[in-house]
Amino acid sequence: MDELKKIIESLLFVAEDPLTAHTMGKAAGNREIAEVRLAINELIQEYEERGGGFYLARVAGGYQFRTAPENTPWIKQLIQPNAPRLSKAALETLAIIAYKQPVIRADIERIRGVDSGGVIRMLLERKLLRVLGRKEIPGRPLIYATTKLFLQVFDLKDLKDLPSPKEIEDMALEAGQLTESGAKTTESTATGTETLSETSQAPDATVLPGSSSTDESSQA
Repeated sequence: MDELKKIIESLLFVAEDPLTAHTMGKAAGNREIAEVRLAINELIQEYEERGGGFYLARVAGGYQFRTAPENTPWIKQLIQPNAPRLSKAALETLAIIAYKQPVIRADIERIRGVDSGGVIRMLLERKLLRVLGRKEIPGRPLIYATTKLFLQVFDLKDLKDLPSPKEIEDMALEAGQLTESGAKTTESTATGTETLSETSQAPDATVLPGSSSTDESSQA
């Protein structure tokens, strides 16, 4: 077991994206999934007991090392990343899709009350959204859903862990990933929350900051 835990640690250390138990088991010589999961759980417990500067977390359907949240200010001093900026409209659209997926553009625009084509294209380019296919209705519109990168960015195991729309905004701002040309005003935050309140329900179906790529062919 100790040998397998060392292998798992090495795999997680070099991986850019979260790794599933299946992927690690295959890379470790086709180990049994149950054995791999047992080793992962022991590692999680060991890191928790150690209380160090990083821990092993389950995120986006896999596992990944994450730095301790309380050390974020010091990490920013070293890395000083240029966070991608999303407008309030983009954040609203992203939250609507997260809670309503799979969803078509017409439904998104019905909730927002404005054209959302440009915002959706931008979110697709940022790899926060993906296209599932076309809905079999007149016009055969595209169907949208979130990606694994979305889960990674918001530190979610899967879509069942989605917070409230207001919490999404707070998490984004706190993580420094999604900002809006300076501090959001109380008025704009309230407006955004009101607009998104209609989406606060369980999703109909089924992201680290700084990742350069993600597999959009599957969703956790």
